[in-house]
Amino acid sequence: MILITGATGHLGSATIEHLLKSTETNNIVAFARDENKAKYLKEKGIEVRIGTFDDTSSLDKAMQGIDKVLLISGADQNRLQQHKNVVDAAKKAGVKHIVYTGVSLKDVKTSAIKSFMESHFQTEDYVKESGMANTILRHNLYADGIPLFVGEKVLETGIYLPSANGKVPYALRREMGEAAANVLLQSGHENKTYEIAGNELYSYNDVAKILSELSGKSVTYTDIEASVFTEQLKQIGVPEIGIFIATGFSADIKNGQYEIVTNDLEKLLGRKPTNLKDSLKEIYKL
Repeated sequence: MILITGATGHLGSATIEHLLKSTETNNIVAFARDENKAKYLKEKGIEVRIGTFDDTSSLDKAMQGIDKVLLISGADQNRLQQHKNVVDAAKKAGVKHIVYTGVSLKDVKTSAIKSFMESHFQTEDYVKESGMANTILRHNLYADGIPLFVGEKVLETGIYLPSANGKVPYALRREMGEAAANVLLQSGHENKTYEIAGNELYSYNDVAKILSELSGKSVTYTDIEASVFTEQLKQIGVPEIGIFIATGFSADIKNGQYEIVTNDLEKLLGRKPTNLKDSLKEIYKL
């Protein structure tokens, strides 16, 4: 059986959706915090085991009878210990293969948000040291995350970010979920690390041009100073941690931290991933 953590989240849901196309419901177990949010999974016939990464007894129960685990990284500040709890419970229960979704980054040591990102790579090390067969899926930035950076009214206001001409190989979250499902269902991925990203690099200027083309409106990109961006976020009431993360991601994009192109996602999908134009068309329903 395959256990999916974060099963009610976007990535977990996408993974389960693709697993259901190739395996029976009784081969999938969903690990979730909220029984109400997981209700739709039960209605599909999937067993749901309730618990949290902090509750080690719930993790022990969740791992019973499990062969493979997809550990979808958490966002909690204490996530390294939480991830260790999952790995320890899996090892204790005799899980054969653990798959971890980390992040794709050129050099975490020079990241503007090192303190937020380094736990991903520390988790990778812990997973590899566990002795279980493992697969590391280093996710680059989601195309689905673009609206969070550019704002809800981007078609009217344009894009104002301190990211210069930094580029990102955006990919759709649902295709990353599909890739994870394929890794869980196939053999030959043991003890491998994949950089999960699109095949092409795009700047925010490219994003603006594509949105202009799709919407018929003139969407522009303005590279602003980081201090101006920070002040704007403060004015609209974004909390300190949100400002730190938003400015950090923008700085890392500017500094080329995400400019990593491989064909790993293409290999795992068995086809080319969706390009940014088609991704934005889907995301913005244009």
